[in-house]
Amino acid sequence: MSRSEVAAPVATAAPLGSLSPSRASDFMTCPLLYRFRVIDRLPERPSSAATRGTLVHTVLDALFDLAPAERTEQHAAALLAPAWDRLRTEEPELAELFADDADGTQLADWLTGASGLLGRYFALEDPRRLEPAERELYVETALDDGLVLRGYVDRLDVTADGAMRVVDYKTGTAPGVGFEAKALFQMKFYALVLWRVRGQVPRLLQLMYLGSGEILRYVPDEDDLRATERKVRALWAAISRATERGDWRASPSRLCDWCDHKPLCPAFGGTPPPLPERAETAPAQDGPAGGRTHIDDV
Repeated sequence: MSRSEVAAPVATAAPLGSLSPSRASDFMTCPLLYRFRVIDRLPERPSSAATRGTLVHTVLDALFDLAPAERTEQHAAALLAPAWDRLRTEEPELAELFADDADGTQLADWLTGASGLLGRYFALEDPRRLEPAERELYVETALDDGLVLRGYVDRLDVTADGAMRVVDYKTGTAPGVGFEAKALFQMKFYALVLWRVRGQVPRLLQLMYLGSGEILRYVPDEDDLRATERKVRALWAAISRATERGDWRASPSRLCDWCDHKPLCPAFGGTPPPLPERAETAPAQDGPAGGRTHIDDV
């Protein structure tokens, strides 16, 4: 994937820690899940849905490396197999997804599903008419207390007058009525970082749900982003308290059926591993700045 980076100077305060929208979402979903992923860094099995999300994102990114006239659905479909080969080379553990697929039927169906998601993308917009300013943009800034906010923006479109549109691809379905706020938190998080870095509030936040062929749009303002900053600070305060007390509580939900760590969860009779020593003094960083998987797309 092509990647670029934009970051504001780190605040004068010593770095307090770092937080991305994915890890913030983990904590809001289940503090124990946050602990397992960020503090314990427990391995997780590759997921076919999350891997398909990564594959589709990879193809959509590569699509904009082509000349405008070549950005067609047919060319996108032709990029799928080579992109999958590269992913398998870069992450050999993905091979286990189709370890028992002797005749290749499962893989063929999986790639067909990815092709269908790309088809829905082309029904939503025409990439031949677009020239993104940035793709896979790493953004980072630090709040005045030293907390670093960071993440990857799928696409940033900028008009001639400098107005920004933040675009994120989701390979799942659009949220139902009443659940949009959770989906938009990630986008407001990115908008907050961009506002701090570039001094301008993005004009539009756009979530493209390829699973259902829908677009969720939101126009943020400064009050929105100040509220998002307050929420992020409150989340970090809660993470800090959990760290100090060693109190990482489970929040059971329907998502537990897909959690790799369910056998270790007290809510299901499990026992978490002992906390690492480093977790007894300060909140952990939320993971390597360079790594990203589209686990939040499903």
